[in-house]
Amino acid sequence: MKEETKTRLGGMRAGRRTVLKGFAGAAALAGMGQSAFAQQAKEAPALAKLVTDGKLPALAQRLPATPLVIQAEKVGVYGGALRRGLRGSADHNGILRLVGNQGLVRWNLAFTEVLPNVAEKWEVNATSTEFIFYLRKGMKWSDGKPFTADDVVFSIEDCAKNTDLFKTPPGTLVISGKPVVASKIDETTVKFTFPASYAMFLEQLATPLGQYPTLYAKHYASQFHPKYNSNVAAQAKAANLSDWTALFRSKCGDIEIPARWGNVDKPTLDPWVVTEAYTGGVTRVVMDRNAYFWQVDQSGQQLPYIDKLSFSIAQDVESLMLDALSGKLDIQERHIDSLQNKPTLSQNQQKGGYRLVELEATSAQQVQIYLNLTHKDPKMREMFGNKQFRQALSLGINRKEIIDLVYLGQSEPFQTGPRPGHPWYNEKLSRQFTNFDPKQANDILDKIGYAKRDAQKFRLRPDGQRVFFSIDVIPTLYPDAVDTLELVKRHWADIGVDMKVNTIERALFYTRGDNNDHDGATWPGPGGLDPMLDPRDYFAQHPQGSRYAIPWTIWFASNGKDGQEPPESQKQRKKLFDEALATADLKKRGEAMKKVFDLCADAYETIGVCLAVNTFGIVKNNLQNVPKKYPNSWTWPNPGPALPQQFFFTRT
Repeated sequence: MKEETKTRLGGMRAGRRTVLKGFAGAAALAGMGQSAFAQQAKEAPALAKLVTDGKLPALAQRLPATPLVIQAEKVGVYGGALRRGLRGSADHNGILRLVGNQGLVRWNLAFTEVLPNVAEKWEVNATSTEFIFYLRKGMKWSDGKPFTADDVVFSIEDCAKNTDLFKTPPGTLVISGKPVVASKIDETTVKFTFPASYAMFLEQLATPLGQYPTLYAKHYASQFHPKYNSNVAAQAKAANLSDWTALFRSKCGDIEIPARWGNVDKPTLDPWVVTEAYTGGVTRVVMDRNAYFWQVDQSGQQLPYIDKLSFSIAQDVESLMLDALSGKLDIQERHIDSLQNKPTLSQNQQKGGYRLVELEATSAQQVQIYLNLTHKDPKMREMFGNKQFRQALSLGINRKEIIDLVYLGQSEPFQTGPRPGHPWYNEKLSRQFTNFDPKQANDILDKIGYAKRDAQKFRLRPDGQRVFFSIDVIPTLYPDAVDTLELVKRHWADIGVDMKVNTIERALFYTRGDNNDHDGATWPGPGGLDPMLDPRDYFAQHPQGSRYAIPWTIWFASNGKDGQEPPESQKQRKKLFDEALATADLKKRGEAMKKVFDLCADAYETIGVCLAVNTFGIVKNNLQNVPKKYPNSWTWPNPGPALPQQFFFTRT
C-alpha cells in the first residue's frame, strides 16, 4: 500500500528525467511500417463498409503512424450500444468520466503511474521547468483534420490563457503564480516552459482538469475567437448571445460544463463523438464511434469496440434504480452507489443480469461540512470564523450513531487528511474533536458568548438573533449526506444550535457557492489518497470546491486582485504546497506537506463526520474487460482510466 501510494501522490521519483516510451506493443506495430501496419489493422464492420463505399478514408490513413496500443484483458469484438444513466440537465461529468480521458497523458489502472496517451513520449529537464511532448505523427481529430502542436499551442496560449475566456489561467497550468508558456518546436513536438520547478505537472495533466492542451481543435475553435475572426462579435449577437466568449463556450465547451457535450459539430479526440447533443429538455445523449480514434488493441483492432453510447436522462435516483434493477443500464455507479441501495441491488443481480464491482474510496471524508468563513453577513462571518465555535459543533456530533445508522457500521470518525495507512497520515488533523462530548460542547458555547437561549432553548448570538444557519446539500447526488445532516441537525439542537438542511438542485448549489451566498455546504472531502492532486480542503485551492472560503481561492488565483485576502496560515499553506509541487524529492515533498497538514489542523476550518467508504457499481454480465475493482475519484475520473474503449459485449 505505501509503495503504491508513493507514486500516486508523490509523482516522479527524483532523477527520473529520461524520455518515457509508449507500450512495447506500439513500438512493435510501428516497426512494421505504415503499409505493413495497414494490412494488420482491423476496423469495425460499419466503418469498413464506409471505406468500401468511398465515404471514409482507409484505416491506414485514419490512424497515426504509432497508435497507442491498449493491452486489453481480452481481445474484444465489435458492436453494441452501451447504456448509462445521467441525472438531469447538469450531470455533464457523468459523460466526462466515461469518455473524457484523452489528455496528453493518463493514469494507469492502479492510480500509481502516469502513462503515455496523446503524447507518445516526453522529456523533462533536470529542474522540472521544461516539458517536451512528442505527439503522434499522423493523428487526426474526429473530423479527419490533423492534430498537431498548433492545436496544443492554440488551446493554451489563445484559450486557457485568454483573460476574457478565463479570468485566471487554469490552476493546472500555473506554478508560483505564473502560467506556462506553450511553444511549437515542430508539427508534432511542443514545449511547455514554467517559471519555476513543477515536478507534479505530469500528474496534474492526468487529471480531468489537465485536459486543456487537447481540448480545442484550432481549425474549428478559431472561427469563434476574435484573434482569428474579426466578425465574431456579430456572430454572437446573431445567436442571441452576450459576447464572443459565450459563443465560444456554447460551440466549443469547457472541461466541466454541459456545453462540452452540446455541439455535434465540435471535433474531439474522444473514442465516441456526440450525435444527439446534451442540451436543455432532451431525454438522452447519444455518441457514436469516432472513425479516427487513435488507439488499437494488441491484435491491431481499432478501438473502440462498442459502436454507440446511450445516456438516458432520469429526473430522480429512483428512476435510475429502476433502470438498473430491470437490466436497462450496462454500467452505472454514479447516483446509485449509496450503501442503502447495495442490499437491493445485490439481491436482484440475477434478475437484472448484472454483477457488482467495487469502487475503492480515495476521498478522506464521506460528509465534509463547510461553514462559510467568508460569509457576506459580518455577524455570521464572526460566528463561523471563531475556531472554538467550530470545535464545539464537532464535539456535538454523535458520529457513532451516524456511522451505525447511515453507513451500516462501515466507517470510523474522521475529520480530513490523508487516509490511515497513507505515508502522510496526520493523527491530529484526522482525529481531533471527533469524540462525542455534548457537555464540553455546551461549555465552549457558553464561554464564547452564546449562553443565552430563547423560549425553544436555542442559543442566541450577542446581537439577540438565534444561532441559526443552513447547510446546502444536493439530495440527488448525495442522499447519504442528507440523512447524515438530519442526524447532525438533531445533535446540534441538543446543544442549542438551530440548523436547516437545505436540499437544493445541483446548479443552484454551484450558483450559491459561486456568489458566496451560502451559510454552509457539504461535499465528500477529497484528498485521502491523492492529497496533492485535490488539496481543496487543506487550503483554499479550488474555486468551486473550497466551499468554506471561495473568495480566498479567488484571491490566490488572481494574485490578490480579486476575492478576499486569506489569513496568514492559508498563505503559508499555499506557499508550502507550491514548494511541494516543485520538488521531485519525495522526502522533501512529504516534509512540506506535513507542515501543510499541521497548519490545517491548527486552523480547523472544516468539520468532518466519518472516513469515506468504499462503494460499488453495477456492470451487465455480458459487458467484458471491466475491472472488478477500481478507484473512485475525481482525479482518477472513474471509470474512464479503466479505458471504456476496450470494453465489449459478448455475443449472445
